[in-house]
Amino acid sequence: MSCERLDRTRLLIGTYCLQPYARSEAHVRALADAGINYLCATPADRNLLDLCEKYGIGVFATGVLPAWWGGDGDNAGTMASSVPVSLYEEAARNLEDHPALWGLDMGDEPSALDFPHYGRLFEAVKRLFPRHFPYLNLYPNYASVPENTASECRSQLGAPTYQAYIDEYARCVGSDYICYDYYMYSTTVAGAYENLRVVADKCRETGRDLWIVLQVNSNRPAEWMSLSQLRHQAYTALAFGARSVNWACWTAGWWHNQVLDDAGHPTQQYPKMCAVNRELHALGERFMRYRNQSTHFVGAIPAERLAGVNQAAEPAVNAGAFRDVRGEDGFGAIIGHMTAPDGADALMVADASGRGEAGCLLFRKAGKKPAALLNGLPAPVLRVGEDVYRVRLEPCSGLLIE
Repeated sequence: MSCERLDRTRLLIGTYCLQPYARSEAHVRALADAGINYLCATPADRNLLDLCEKYGIGVFATGVLPAWWGGDGDNAGTMASSVPVSLYEEAARNLEDHPALWGLDMGDEPSALDFPHYGRLFEAVKRLFPRHFPYLNLYPNYASVPENTASECRSQLGAPTYQAYIDEYARCVGSDYICYDYYMYSTTVAGAYENLRVVADKCRETGRDLWIVLQVNSNRPAEWMSLSQLRHQAYTALAFGARSVNWACWTAGWWHNQVLDDAGHPTQQYPKMCAVNRELHALGERFMRYRNQSTHFVGAIPAERLAGVNQAAEPAVNAGAFRDVRGEDGFGAIIGHMTAPDGADALMVADASGRGEAGCLLFRKAGKKPAALLNGLPAPVLRVGEDVYRVRLEPCSGLLIE
């Protein structure tokens, strides 16, 4: 979906929830200092919009369009009667536009039973709000957990399986992206990998961008997400081709241990956000030249990380100009093969070994010696044989090889 205010050639980093106690100029400046490009906030009041414009932050506003949430399926299939297109037309007539208003939140975690109506609403947004990005976030695959009965699964997703849920979205909704939330450390790493596989495959098949919402907070009060956990979520998503990362939550929204506390003061999560977002932006300058073509699990990845993932680990892969790509001594990694418009190949690699120790990637490449960025910084690429190279990968880190 085109939007003149949203530069989608950049790796975009967002965040959820900015409560009224965190909307001073100092707070908005701190968002910008932490590398936040956009925020999903309600209400999008004029003072907040003015400050966001000043610091180069866009707002995906909730409250402009009628709110809709899939919930537990209680209202599944009723959106067309509750939110007719006429309400979007009324919102367009009443909209007070602003340069910082980049997008409009259309809802959260809808049932597949409402996807046909969302298809109509996306077309209405194109017509009524041509300057604004229509933002819609989908369920993760744990909306239908194994303990659920078939009827409970259907009531949440509106489809018998998660694959069917994503297939129906792509069939009905004419967006050029798929966005969903997944909170890896409140569920399972394996579930996150499988969810990425399903959505990335559909994005490649239909030519869409992959957007993802990740966790910086926790559903357990005693637990704080570590910098390594933040990195693992983000770099794994990039290895599957994600082009936007949205962190939940900045202030109180749901769960515990947000980036700011309830008084608006930075918690230990703020410097972690600054660090990982700085890395992502540095990496993104090169990463966004490419599009993901395939993603592979390579080497010795712990069995629990691949439990239920419908893609097996391989001992080595060939990816365009990169041949026999493998982890040294069985080191486990997720390897995304990417290509640029000029045909150049690149690899986006995320540590999946679970070792907590550094490992090395080996590969063959003819011609010019490749270059690498580790967490956004230049990394040495060692020639260890004729057209054979080794690159070191730190724990929970991301490596771009061009």
